[in-house]
Parts: sequence; C-alpha cells; structure tokens
Amino acid sequence: MSKKVVAAVSHHDREVAELRADRELAVEYLKAAMESLDDPENRAAGLLALRTVAEAYGGLGAVAAEAGISRESLYRTLSPKGNPTLKTLLAVLKAVGMKLSVAPGPHAAA
Repeated sequence: MSKKVVAAVSHHDREVAELRADRELAVEYLKAAMESLDDPENRAAGLLALRTVAEAYGGLGAVAAEAGISRESLYRTLSPKGNPTLKTLLAVLKAVGMKLSVAPGPHAAA
C-alpha cells in the first residue's frame, strides 16, 4: 500500500495566497490590522500585516522599488520594531494599490 504525499503549506504562505486572490479580503485585513497602530504595545501586528499585504501584492522587493526605498529598509520598517515615517507608509500603501483614510474614533467630538 502506498501513501500519498501531500506538500505542507505554511500558514503564512496560505495567508499571502488568500490575500493575493481576494482584494476585498486584503483591504479588510489591513483595515483591521492598522487599528493596532494606535496601541504602542500592539503596533507590531499592523506593521506585520502591511508586510504580508506587500508580499501578496508584488513582493517586498517590488514594493520597495515602487515606494522608492531599499528592500532592506522596507524589511526593517515593516518589522515588529519598525517605525515607518508617514511618507514611507503612504508610499507602501500606494505601491500595493491602497490608500490611507480616516474614520471617526469611539470618542470623536461632535
């Protein structure tokens, strides 16, 4: 009796493939993750989500080139301890076909 060998796919690789295949999912995924940028203790989640979206939409090398920064700089910027400038954040979002927007917070002044 022979066994069928099934190749394992990492969670990260599956996530990248799903985000690449479903643009609306990628937008909602990034929206949810970007909310974590408000919390200094949880900022890494938002940066890593943006990195995952960048991998899904061209790869880090291509996104870095489109954003006008080095690949190494993009890796550092979108690491758990990264601290992107507004210019870099906007450039990366533009490179993956998205943009920054603003929504009222839970305690918005009337």
